[in-house]
Amino acid sequence: MPTPQPSSLPDFLYGTAWKEDRTPALVELALRMGFRGIDTANQRRHYFEAGVGQGLAAAYRTGAVSRSDLFLQTKFTYRPGQDHRLPYDPAASFSVQVAQSLASSLEHLGTDHVDSYVLHGPSSGHLWTDADAEVWEAMTKERDAGRTRLLGVSNVSLRHLEQMIAVHSEVPAFVQNRCYARLGWDRDIRLFCREHKITYQGFSLLTANPEILHHSLVARLAANANATPAQIVFAFARALGMLPLTGTSNPEHMKQDLASYSLTLPPEAVRAIEGLAG
Repeated sequence: MPTPQPSSLPDFLYGTAWKEDRTPALVELALRMGFRGIDTANQRRHYFEAGVGQGLAAAYRTGAVSRSDLFLQTKFTYRPGQDHRLPYDPAASFSVQVAQSLASSLEHLGTDHVDSYVLHGPSSGHLWTDADAEVWEAMTKERDAGRTRLLGVSNVSLRHLEQMIAVHSEVPAFVQNRCYARLGWDRDIRLFCREHKITYQGFSLLTANPEILHHSLVARLAANANATPAQIVFAFARALGMLPLTGTSNPEHMKQDLASYSLTLPPEAVRAIEGLAG
């Protein structure tokens, strides 16, 4: 079955991990600053998803945005990635856990559907397992029932993806990975995504690559473009075909990150930054 392709995607995803009590205010601020894509997870260990919903509700009340303006993405997280605050019955089957987790997410986010539902990492670091196959099939049922528009996977290797498409009749609409310059900006995964018409979502583009932000090439490009090094990295990511995430809590950085969409790097600059992988 062909993968449903995103009809319209935001320019940026605003990541909501590790914000705890600041989550509602920062989500509302991000929306007021212009973000239209929100990334979260039903994983209380690292996300306060109910707080994301509070921020959304506040933005709706003020008329800053409406639900139809937004791209909301959440995730199903296996038990080892959770703490004691579980969004599902740990004794239930994986299929039931998927349904319970998404139902909880929809309640948290105050919506009847999300735009993207993502498997928050396979159950094994090496293989696409029977558990993953069961979870993926359960996720497709949630999609077919209209509770999500699109499906994705995160924190995956090329081997995971190759095994996944050998088992299932459709590939994900999204792959979301932490993106390291020293590993070629996840080149093998990006090439796989390009071949299979999958949108690659890159996270930790700044925090995983401090050496790039301070590199003389990036500094020179930033000076020439009257931009910040972070803006150059985000413009570079888009030139590679990525949908970037940012999780900044700084209003000025939010504004700068969004403004990076208007930056276009010449092909030779893109090749040069990609070559910094070492």
